[in-house]
Amino acid sequence: MKIIPNNDQYILNHCTRFLTRRNTDARHNFGQYDPSDPRARICEAWRFPIIDSYAGAADEDSHAFNKVTFVYPADVAEAPDQVGVTGTFANLYELIPLAPVRFLDAPTGYFAVSLRIPKGRAYRYKFIVGGKAVLDPVNPQQVREANGHAWSRFFTHLYTQPLSFESWELSILERLVDHIMPFRTKEGQDFLQFFYRQLDQQQKEQQYVLSYRLDQSIGIVNFIDNLVAREERHHLIDYKICLSMIAGIIRKRRPGIEPARASKEIFIDLYGEMASGNVMDWDTSKYNDPAYFLQMLRRHAFTGAFSHPKYGGNASALGWRYLADRFRDAKGATLFDWGRAIEQPLGTNPDYHG
Repeated sequence: MKIIPNNDQYILNHCTRFLTRRNTDARHNFGQYDPSDPRARICEAWRFPIIDSYAGAADEDSHAFNKVTFVYPADVAEAPDQVGVTGTFANLYELIPLAPVRFLDAPTGYFAVSLRIPKGRAYRYKFIVGGKAVLDPVNPQQVREANGHAWSRFFTHLYTQPLSFESWELSILERLVDHIMPFRTKEGQDFLQFFYRQLDQQQKEQQYVLSYRLDQSIGIVNFIDNLVAREERHHLIDYKICLSMIAGIIRKRRPGIEPARASKEIFIDLYGEMASGNVMDWDTSKYNDPAYFLQMLRRHAFTGAFSHPKYGGNASALGWRYLADRFRDAKGATLFDWGRAIEQPLGTNPDYHG
């Protein structure tokens, strides 16, 4: 962990976009908040703390870190004298002070600090305001420990451990994703195996292992798990209800078999029924439209397969590599030269930092 010098304009750009709106209605509540929760009035509260790329000194591995900016909002007239943050990204209970954010040399009520924090991890934290530990009043992510204590939580880019789903839910989700994406076709599998054989052992250990967490092709399930932990948290309940119903339907059709181990034909039939909106034994009192859930899953799956790998899917840029291999001109040159646009070491662009 290292403190990065504050840039008030950078912080205010985020605060004015998401925190300073004066609406008092819960227009940003899509079911993820209690109606009385003040975060329901905040536009995209999940953007805090701010997780950004980090461009450090030339002699350090800046790609291994994120720039994480903690922002504490206070009323200008009642702003506390001191605000700090403590969390698992530093020595626990080590207090890191937040500095007042100013505009034209006037106080704004915001306090902030930017830290260099390693990628691929989840962290717990609290603000210390007037000597009292408080949860982040903006960030909707929270975890509760076994002792009952609640903490605010965030995760950095390339995080690959489950945040939202249980193992059986992840396994069923993987089987459903198989029928959406092209990577389990013979053509897709041949491509993945060809790419895998080109890697040396160190690359396999450092990169490709992320692609095969839970034996899924390119991290799509991990992307969805991250997605519903943060920006689409309001859709987590959709997944919980529908995955539970799907497991029950498969058990009814194939007693004695774990749903995730059911045959490919079972999932093909179920997928077709969901697409038609008519699934035998689907409880519409719990979730009205299976076709809507499938459409949402398809949107999430394609986004995860072809978005930047930092968001948890498209591990090792395999989705992009697949497109680059498949779409070529008459001379055999790729029509999708993604490496030129992406940061090193994944791509070849020296200026872009992800």
